[in-house]
Amino acid sequence: MLTQKLIRKFAGITIASSLLVGAGAGSYSANAATVKEAASNKIVIAGSTALLPLTQQAAKGFKKENPSVSISVSGSSSIAGPQSVTKGSATIGACDWDATKSVGGFKAFKGLKAHKIAVIPFATVVNAKNSVKNLTTAQLQGIFSGKIKNWKQVGGKDADIVVVNRAYGSGTRVNYQDKALKGKDFMSKGSHYKEVKSNGDMITSVKENPNAIGYTDLAYVKSGIKALSYNGVAASTSNVLSKKYPVYGYGYLLTKGEPSGKNAAFIKYIQGAKFQKGTLKKMKFIPISAVK
Repeated sequence: MLTQKLIRKFAGITIASSLLVGAGAGSYSANAATVKEAASNKIVIAGSTALLPLTQQAAKGFKKENPSVSISVSGSSSIAGPQSVTKGSATIGACDWDATKSVGGFKAFKGLKAHKIAVIPFATVVNAKNSVKNLTTAQLQGIFSGKIKNWKQVGGKDADIVVVNRAYGSGTRVNYQDKALKGKDFMSKGSHYKEVKSNGDMITSVKENPNAIGYTDLAYVKSGIKALSYNGVAASTSNVLSKKYPVYGYGYLLTKGEPSGKNAAFIKYIQGAKFQKGTLKKMKFIPISAVK
């Protein structure tokens, strides 16, 4: 009698325990789904400062259409884009070259997928007060290697040239060295040499020094600095389109494999005709469909 009562009591406890475990498993599944959904609604973009004005504007427009999405944008250098995605600290990496391939001394990043989003025109820039308007390939090679040291050697005033360069890892540097300097090396030290970490720092340095020379993308060319012609051709989007101006590159967004959720939607948004032909063009970038 006592044994039967104990058996019935133990069976009741076992059933109750099973129900609790089942309920816990359901709760865990629901929580996991919620976490997954939250993660798919989070976009973290890091990398290129050349693309930073573009990704910032795209983020504002996308957020307006998708109020629930969490999106953050930062810029430091192109190499930081694929590095951040590989490490998992960013969902999207912005880069001024296709980092899935070996480019400019940088090895290819495995496991990433590149999404082309823009054509980026680059320009040689000087202080707005500088009288020089045009430089040839040979003159630029001489200036950035340190062989040409005074502005009077290229038609300017008698003053020492201050070379402002981007730090290693910059996509702007990779493109400028390849397209404007035809692969020739930069100087790397000297009393009239300076390295900066971003396009913003480049603009500040050139703006504050009447004898400085540097380079950036057209989106950053505003008051206080001016873009020089290259071999007699003005740095402009129209001259890139007419194939007269060769100093340009392509901007990419990189993801770890195929993107999903809001990250995929954001890339689709920035590649879409509305953004490409609207905001992107106004910012002195060129739609990807316009340059073959």
